Order: sequence, then C-alpha cells, then structure tokens
Amino acid sequence: MYEIHIANSRTEKILESYIKVRTDIIEKLKRLKQSPRTECGAHPLHGKLAKRWSCWLGSNIRMIYTINDTNKIIYIEAIGTHKIY
Repeated sequence: MYEIHIANSRTEKILESYIKVRTDIIEKLKRLKQSPRTECGAHPLHGKLAKRWSCWLGSNIRMIYTINDTNKIIYIEAIGTHKIY
C-alpha cells in the first residue's frame, strides 16, 4: 500500500476544503493508495505534465500526483478543476 504525501500547504488546504463538502473523497484516496495507476480514473499526463498522473475525485475535481514506487509514496501536487492542468 502506498502512503499519500501532500506537496505543499496550499494543496493541503484545498484538499481539506473539498473533503468538508465531499466526504466520499476520503474513500477514493484510500482506493488510490491501493492502486494509484488504476483507481479513480487514473491516467498518465503528457506534455509539460509528463511523468505525472491525474485522477478524478468528484464531479469536477481532479488531482495531479506523482508516484514513487521505490518508497511507495503518492505525492499530491495539485487539486482543482481542469484549470489545474
């Protein structure tokens, strides 16, 4: 199982605000920890965001993250609408 680390305090605050409104996000993050490449519509990004992944956390909520397989860590870099791309 992977651990989740949040890259910065801004992203952490955004995640906390979404969780207050959408408690199902917690369950989605738990599933993502099991399989960060297949859960929640996960897909690799391309272009300037290459080597990063994106997944769907809710209606219009997307998350960008990187995966460190060696240490089993998911680094959440950004959360928001499609504008985060």
